[in-house]
Amino acid sequence: MSITLKDLKPGERGRIVRLDHRGTLGQRMADMGLIRGSLVEVKRIAPLGDPMEVQVRGYRLSLRKAEAAGVLVERIEA
Repeated sequence: MSITLKDLKPGERGRIVRLDHRGTLGQRMADMGLIRGSLVEVKRIAPLGDPMEVQVRGYRLSLRKAEAAGVLVERIEA
């Protein structure tokens, strides 16, 4: 079952199934390593809930919840 990246909690991991963003935003996210099959782990979420810090392909990046909502993942149980 697929969920969005924004639904994962800190410490949870997932494998990217699909990226729903198109155009410039979609290309920018793909350039950052958010592509199908990549493992992603939520490291922390800001106190007010936005943005969130994730680790993908060995580095960390910050995403807004709206951006994370367009990344479908399959949760990986630890």
